[in-house]
Amino acid sequence: MIGGAALMALTAVPAVALLAPTEAVAQTQTGGLRISVTGDGGAPISGATVTVSSPSSLVSRSGVTDAEGFVRLAGLDPATNYTVAVSAGGYSDFNASNVAVISGRDLSLGYILANASATDLGDVVVTGRALAAVDVTSATVGTTLNLQTVESLPTGRSYQSYLQLVPGVKPSAGGNPSSRSGINYSDIGGAIGTSTDNVYYLDGVDVTDPSSGTFGSNFNSEIIQEQQVIVGGVPAEYAGGSGLISRVVTKSGSNDWHGSVNYYFQNDGLVQSDEHNTSGGFSTYDSAITLGGPIIRDRLWIFGSYQKKNREEDILDGASGDPLRTVTIDEEYEFLKATWQITPDDRLSATYFSDPYERSGSTDSATLNNRSVARVQGGDNFKVEYSRTWGDLLFNAYWFKHQGELSNIAASNDIRDNLTFRNSAGATAAQRQLGGSGSNIETNRDRDEFGLNFEYYLDTSWGTHTFKAGYSSTENVYGENGSVPGGATYVSLASAYAGTTWLDYSTSSGPVNGWTNRSVSSVDNTRILTAVNANATVRTALDSNLDGTVSVSELNAYQLTSTAGNPYGNVNVYRALRTVDGPYEVKSEGQTLYLQDTWTMDRLTINAGLRAEKWEHFASDGSKVATFDWEIAPRFSIVYDLFGDGRSKIFGFAGRYYDPIRNNMSDFAGALTGPVDEEQIFLGGEWVTFRTRGGATTPDALFAPSTKTPYTDEFMIGASTTFGDSIGLSVSVTNRRTRDILEDFDLALYSDPDAVPADGAGGVAYPGSFFYLPLSYFGYSSTPNSNYVIGTLPGGKRNYTGFEVSLTKFKTDNWFGQVSYTYNSAEGNSNSDSNADYQGDWIALDPRAPNVYGDQPGNIEHQFKAYASYDFDFGLQVSGVFNWNSGALYTPSQLIGGRYFAPMDPAYEFGGVTDTYLSAGYIGSEKTPDYYTFDMRFKYTRDLAFGQAELFLDVFNVFNNQAATDVMKLIGGDGTYDYQEATNWVAPRRAYMGVRFSF
Repeated sequence: MIGGAALMALTAVPAVALLAPTEAVAQTQTGGLRISVTGDGGAPISGATVTVSSPSSLVSRSGVTDAEGFVRLAGLDPATNYTVAVSAGGYSDFNASNVAVISGRDLSLGYILANASATDLGDVVVTGRALAAVDVTSATVGTTLNLQTVESLPTGRSYQSYLQLVPGVKPSAGGNPSSRSGINYSDIGGAIGTSTDNVYYLDGVDVTDPSSGTFGSNFNSEIIQEQQVIVGGVPAEYAGGSGLISRVVTKSGSNDWHGSVNYYFQNDGLVQSDEHNTSGGFSTYDSAITLGGPIIRDRLWIFGSYQKKNREEDILDGASGDPLRTVTIDEEYEFLKATWQITPDDRLSATYFSDPYERSGSTDSATLNNRSVARVQGGDNFKVEYSRTWGDLLFNAYWFKHQGELSNIAASNDIRDNLTFRNSAGATAAQRQLGGSGSNIETNRDRDEFGLNFEYYLDTSWGTHTFKAGYSSTENVYGENGSVPGGATYVSLASAYAGTTWLDYSTSSGPVNGWTNRSVSSVDNTRILTAVNANATVRTALDSNLDGTVSVSELNAYQLTSTAGNPYGNVNVYRALRTVDGPYEVKSEGQTLYLQDTWTMDRLTINAGLRAEKWEHFASDGSKVATFDWEIAPRFSIVYDLFGDGRSKIFGFAGRYYDPIRNNMSDFAGALTGPVDEEQIFLGGEWVTFRTRGGATTPDALFAPSTKTPYTDEFMIGASTTFGDSIGLSVSVTNRRTRDILEDFDLALYSDPDAVPADGAGGVAYPGSFFYLPLSYFGYSSTPNSNYVIGTLPGGKRNYTGFEVSLTKFKTDNWFGQVSYTYNSAEGNSNSDSNADYQGDWIALDPRAPNVYGDQPGNIEHQFKAYASYDFDFGLQVSGVFNWNSGALYTPSQLIGGRYFAPMDPAYEFGGVTDTYLSAGYIGSEKTPDYYTFDMRFKYTRDLAFGQAELFLDVFNVFNNQAATDVMKLIGGDGTYDYQEATNWVAPRRAYMGVRFSF
C-alpha cells in the first residue's frame, strides 16, 4: 500500500498553460489519478465515492475509497479540464475543477473534507496544492507540452519546433535535434544539427522514418492534445533512448461542437534587412481550420483539421548577393479522427492524416542553380485502435499503416562533374560544380504495424504493482526508382593539373597541396590494382618494369593527363557509370516485446523492465539477408520519496537502449535487383571498372553473421523537489556509453588471410598485424562474394557525461516560466550511426588508429534556456524565449568522397600498416561561434458574443543580432566560403502576425 502521507501531499496539475518537467510516460495513451480522502481530523474516509470526468473525454471513472481512504482511477484520457467529485456520508460534497491528467502518469491528489455541519466551504481543503507536482514513483526525465503552453510562447508552428523548448535539446534547422548523447554530426557533408537517434510517436505508434532515422510525418500542431518529450531514464515500453523520444497524443472531439479558424502571415516587409546575402524577398502564409464535436453525445465524437502552408522565397548567392532563383514551398496537412465509446469500458477509434509537401528547388544560398533540387514528400497514414477496461486491467490493440514518399528531382539534367583543384587555388563553387546534381530519385518508406498493450494494477499488503506488457509486429519497406542524367557522374581533375601523379592525387593533404574533392584515394589501390592487372591493355601501359604485373609504385607513378571523352574537357580520373536502371524494394520485419513492473512500497519505488527486439532484413529478390535475434535490454530504476510528503525525491536509473539496424542498411545489403553502377578509373587510355555497385553478381554488401546490434548504456542519478506551491527544481547527472557501433568493411584491407607483411606498406592489414581481423571475426570461414561486409566496428565507442538543472515556475499569479542549464561532455572515435561510412574502408580512419579518438564533433558543451509568459487582466499576454549555446565542436576537414575528414600525415607505419593516418590534434578541435536568440510573443484575446478572437504578433530575434551560427569547416573552402568563414547566421529580426477565431 502507498502510505497516506505520501498521497496527501501530491496533487494533479491544474489546467494552465504549462511546460512541466515530467518523470513518467507509458505506451498506453491514458493516465490515472491516485486520490486520498480524509476528514478534517486527518483520519482516512473509507467508502467515499469519487467520480472523475472531463468534457474533453468520453470516459468518466468512479471508485470507492478503501480503508485507508485511497482510490486509484485509471484509463483516463489526457486533458487539463477534469472535474473530481467526492461524496461521503456525514461530509460535505466536494468538487475540484481544472484537474489535469497526463498520459502514462498516476498523479496524486489529497482532499480533506469538512463535516456536513460545516457551513463555510472554506473548510473543504485540497491538500498539496503545489502545481510543481513531483512524481515520486518514476526516474524518467522529460517534459510535457500542451497546446496552451506552446501557444503562449513564440515558437514555430510544428511539433518539431516545440522540441526547442525542452532543456538540453540542441539547435536544429531541420527539426531533428540532438539531445544529450544523440549524434549531432555526420562525416557526410560535415552536417551539424541533425540527429538520427530520435524516436517519434503519434498516438502510441512509432512514425520515425525507418530508413533515415528522422521524423517520418508532419501534421497540424493544433491537433495536439499533449506532447511528451523524454530525454533520459526511458522505461521498457519505448524504443530508442540514445536520442530524445517525442510522443504526441491527438485530440478526440467533445460533447460540444467546437472549432477554430486561423491565418498567419509574414513577408519581407516584416523582416529587417539581411546583412549576409542569404535571403531576398519572400512571403509566407499558414492557415488552418479545426472542427470537433459529437455525432452521438457521450458515444461518438469526431475531430478534424486542415492546414495549408505556403512560402515563396527569393534565394540570393551567398557570396555576391545576386539573385539565384525563386523557390516555392507548398504543404497541406489533413487530419480526421473518430472516437466511438461503445460501452463505458470499450472504445474504438480510427484516424487518418496526410502531409503532402512540394518544394520547387533548393533553399540553400550556397547551392548553385545547376545543382538545385526539387523535392516531393509526404503520404497517407491510417490507424485503427481498440481499447478495453476490466477493472484494474487495461487492454489496447492497434493497427497502423504509413505510406511515405521522398523524391528529389534535379533542376538540370546535364552530366555532373565535381572538378578537383588544389586547396590553395581559391576555386569558386561554379568552377568546382559542373553540370546538374547527378540523379533523379523517387523513394518510398512505408510501414505496417500492429500491436497489443496491457496494463494491470495490483494492490497488495507488500505495496502496489503496476504491470505493463506489450507486443508489436512491424514491416518496414523501402522502395527506390531513379535515373542518372547522361548515364554517368564524374569527378575530374582541373586541366591545370594535367600530369599529376596518382601518388600525389590519392594522398596529398593539407591547406596548400591538398585537394578540394576526391572520390578515390590510396585506400582504393588494392581494388584498382586487381582490376588493372586483369586488363591486358592497361596492364601493359602501366607495367614500366615489364615484369607482367603492375605494382603499387608503378600505379603511383602514373600521370593523369587524358581528357578523352570528358564531358567538359577536363582530366579524366573517376566516374560512376550507370549500366542498369530499374525499381526495387527491400524490407525489414521486426517484433518487439516489453514487460515491466512499478513496485511502490511506502516511500520506495522500484521499476524493473525488459525490452526485447528481433529484426529480419530481406533483399529485393525476397531472400533473407540478415537476422538479428532477440536482444534483451534491461531497464531498472529506484526512486525514494525523501520526506514521505510527495514533494521531494532522489532517483537512479540504469538501462540499455538498442539501436536496431535501419532500412538504409537493408538497402545497402539487399539491392540485388534494380540499378547497377560501375565505379571506374581512367588509366592507360581506358576506363577501368574497379568496383560494381548493385546487382546480384557481386552484392554491394552482406551482413556479417557476427554483426551485433549497436547499444547505449545509460546510468543516471538525480533529484527533484518543490518549493512553495509553484516552483519545481530538477537536477540530473547522466553517463552514457555507446558500443558495438555498426560499419561496413572492405575485407581486402582487413581480412585477407594471404596478405604478408610487405602488403602492410600498401595500407593492407596482414595476419598478426594490429589491425588484422580474421574472417572468423565476421563469422566467416572463407572470403564472401561482396564489395563490403557490414559488421561491428572493433574499438568503436562514444562516451558521454552530462549535467542538467532546471527551475520551473508553474503558472500562478498570471505568469509561468523556466530556466535551465545543460553541460555536455562527449568523446569518441566514431560518428558512424547506421550509415556505412568510411571507417571500415580505410585503416587510417579505424577507431584504433592514431589520433582518431577525441572530442565528439557536433557536441555543444554549454546550453542555457529561459522562457516566461505573463497574462495581463485586460486580455494581453506577453511572453519571451531566450536560448544560448556555446557553439558546436567540429573538425577542420578535407573533402574525400563527400566526407569531411581531418587532415592526414604523409604515410608512415603503425601497427604494421603504412597509411596516411590522421594528423594529431584535429578531431573536435575547433568550435563554431556561440550565439543567442531572443524571441517574443504578444497575444491579445477578446471574448465575443459568439466565440473568441485572438491576435498574435511574434517577433523573432528581437535585438536583430544576426550572429554567425556556423562556419566553413573545409580547409580548402567550398568555393563560396573560405575556411572558418561564417556560412550561416541567426535570421534577421522578423515579425509574424496571426489571427484566430475559436468557438
